[in-house]
Amino acid sequence: MSALSRFFKADELSTQIETQIETQVETRLEIDTEIMKLVPEPIIHKYGVVPIRKDGDRLFVAAANPHDVAILDDLSLMTGCDVVPVEIAAKEIEELITRYFGIPEVKKALPQMDKLVDNTALDESLAADSPIIQIVNTIILKAVREEVSDIHIEPLKEQVLVRFRIDGVLQRRYALPRQIISPLVSRIKVMANLDITEHRLPQDGHIPLKLTNYDLDLRVSTVPTIFGEKVVLRIFDKESIKRYDLENIGFSVHNNELMRSFLKSPFGLLLVTGPTGSGKSTTLYTALKSINCIEKNIVTVEDPVEYVLEGVNQTQINIRAGASFATYLRSILRQDPDVIMIGEIRDLETAQIAVRAATTGHLVLATMHTNDAPGALTRLIDIGVEPFMVASSVLGVISQRLVRRVCTFCQEKRQLSEMERTIAGTFGSQQKVRATKGCGECSHTGYRGRIPLHEILKVSSGLQNEILQGVSTAELRNTALAEGMISIKEDGICKSLQGITTIQEVMRVTGEEEGKEDKQSTVSGML
Repeated sequence: MSALSRFFKADELSTQIETQIETQVETRLEIDTEIMKLVPEPIIHKYGVVPIRKDGDRLFVAAANPHDVAILDDLSLMTGCDVVPVEIAAKEIEELITRYFGIPEVKKALPQMDKLVDNTALDESLAADSPIIQIVNTIILKAVREEVSDIHIEPLKEQVLVRFRIDGVLQRRYALPRQIISPLVSRIKVMANLDITEHRLPQDGHIPLKLTNYDLDLRVSTVPTIFGEKVVLRIFDKESIKRYDLENIGFSVHNNELMRSFLKSPFGLLLVTGPTGSGKSTTLYTALKSINCIEKNIVTVEDPVEYVLEGVNQTQINIRAGASFATYLRSILRQDPDVIMIGEIRDLETAQIAVRAATTGHLVLATMHTNDAPGALTRLIDIGVEPFMVASSVLGVISQRLVRRVCTFCQEKRQLSEMERTIAGTFGSQQKVRATKGCGECSHTGYRGRIPLHEILKVSSGLQNEILQGVSTAELRNTALAEGMISIKEDGICKSLQGITTIQEVMRVTGEEEGKEDKQSTVSGML
């Protein structure tokens, strides 16, 4: 990043200030609002510049085009200062303006706010250029452009906070006027076909959205809070599944071989576990893609259907009509399926049907919510499935988490720190890892995109015996590790030493629960 001044030669003081400004912008530190007032807001929007720092009669401004003499002359005459432009990416300028001055459409809406607060006026008859419609569209389009997974619209006491979840981490985006929450939520409810007159109960819906390069589905959830209704929109790109296969979804060579061995089995139950948003559905869809062929009848039962797979018979349950996973499964078993995918095993009835299907000639794939792979085996028993049914039906369990990828635009190699060497163990003592300083491409986080970490448990004869004996999850885990299971943390350390992620990111996601395992030789062989 370079700074240019038309009024004086760069000296040591100017260079120091420019460096401080660069750090200030990149680390998202607060900028003095009094400095902002030196340039009228309409001019800031018009020219795309942001005053950052004042030193004597020098005014440092962030500008995407520091060579525009006309703009610099106008600013100099307007402020009476020598203007020093500091070159900042256009994306960062836009973010600064939005952070400190909000969404322009909001200010257009404020004079009409009294009319807009009347929810009955918010229906499909609203003009396309209505400020509320423009505000909602701006938020959604901005989120799509930044590859956001979730939009959080949160009413607080003094303002409405809009946050984006990017690569699994929430980031603040907009602070909107408090009075805008009612028309804003009502507009989203109209788009999602929800009841705009109901404010006391949670509601769920979805918004289909087709853009030039995207075919999206926005899942909408509203929940009443003490300051108004909070809205969360989860963004699904229906076309994204086409980019994945078993080779690029994040499996190590060892885990890829295990996964393929499970999918070659003509019958049995394969479980995928992990928290919400850990990529379980993507893993299952990718697995179905790999075995989808004309000779197999593949049927899914989902809630809801997230991606459409050509050649696969996909069904969506309807709880309101009294049709649960178990209801659909009983009918599907009469449809001569070869492979069944269950969106989630939530109750005993669904679990029993799944294990029975797995032992009667069907390959069954399903998700569950457990902290690790061995925990899925004990969870089935805890909800009422007989241990002998679990032991005879389950082929394996995949547990996964998502970690952020190192940004390829600002990465650099460095030696491991003492803390990182301790975590990585002796096999990583001479390794170099990739570190990032942050750039405009990754919003100065150092990360861009995500990749899953896996641990895959294969149910061996030894584990079958332990399941029948009713041993604890911890004992099952110890046996699985002794038989060669690579834990999530070990998979993460391996990926960090390969430069895919960082050890700090692995520790953030996995914590310390697996820190006592000694698998140095196994992981060393994976590098």
